[in-house]
Amino acid sequence: QVQLVESGGGLVQAGGSLRLSCAASGSILRVNAMGWHRQTPGKQRELVARFPRSGNTNYANSVKGRFTITFDNAANTVYLQMNSLKPEDTAVYYCNADVLTTRLNNYNGWGQGTQVTVSS
Repeated sequence: QVQLVESGGGLVQAGGSLRLSCAASGSILRVNAMGWHRQTPGKQRELVARFPRSGNTNYANSVKGRFTITFDNAANTVYLQMNSLKPEDTAVYYCNADVLTTRLNNYNGWGQGTQVTVSS
């Protein structure tokens, strides 16, 4: 069993900043990757940023230079620092984790989502 708990969403004015966090816990042997996606009504969920255990982080073009994803390996927690926020960043943000469990199963799951609203 793996749990993902998100925090840090809220309402901010355009140009402001927010920091999201997502902690993974439970039967985790190794986190292979964690990341953030977002979704607005009527649209598909899209990748925002992803932090793989090995390899380069990747970002959606729309957030490059404004958002930074980091990972605390000791705490199995991923952070998304969002700066220079724009109204078009308004969405529900979902944490995603790709994990190897203690039973040596691959698990891929989602957090409950956190609302980010950017006012103009």
